Amino acid sequence: MDSIDPDTLIKAYAIGVFPMGESATSETLYWVDPEWRGILPLETFHVPRRLVRTIKTGPFTIRIDTSFRTVMEACAEDTNGRGGTWINASILDTYCELHARGVTHSIECWREDKLVGGLYGVSLGRAFFGESMFSRERDASKVALVYLVALLRRGGYVLLDTQFVTGHLEQFGALEIPRDEYKEKLAAALEGKPGDFYSLAAGADGSVGVDSSDILQSISQTS
Repeated sequence: MDSIDPDTLIKAYAIGVFPMGESATSETLYWVDPEWRGILPLETFHVPRRLVRTIKTGPFTIRIDTSFRTVMEACAEDTNGRGGTWINASILDTYCELHARGVTHSIECWREDKLVGGLYGVSLGRAFFGESMFSRERDASKVALVYLVALLRRGGYVLLDTQFVTGHLEQFGALEIPRDEYKEKLAAALEGKPGDFYSLAAGADGSVGVDSSDILQSISQTS
């Protein structure tokens, strides 16, 4: 199987390129540099009103970086009619190695002792590259995304890269921009002091130390 050198992967993200496997079992990797790039502007991110009501009820415990590999494995599952995955063994192992270096991260939704949703991605400078998300309960991945955006805004990030735009992301304000414009934004995000991915973290258990009302106040756009 094709392998990815972790340092090469970091350099690729820094110039706007990311890898995808042909399938979970494929031995082939592709390097992708889309002509149009999906981003989720942090300053105009909005939360659908129904999701606001869900977040206010506090259905999940939100944790950061406590089960990174498990989140990736859940994202790689062929569930809910997703039609397969691009996360193969090489991608899984390399991103887990980068997690040990503090480069990749996960936002996790837990109900008691069960991981029921979450997302993961890559953090470089003041840019976060969202890779994939999953839900085993209604709205779990959406709640994780809201917490991610609150974290990124509080932590000084300026770019949330979604790679592509889906209907799921459009409801939050995701849009496509040309490759050249994206790379200008990326270059600016890589300058200066890096963002703080643990701006919401509290305690040794990785749980978020900010309650849901403060999270929603930090994201004022609703629809």
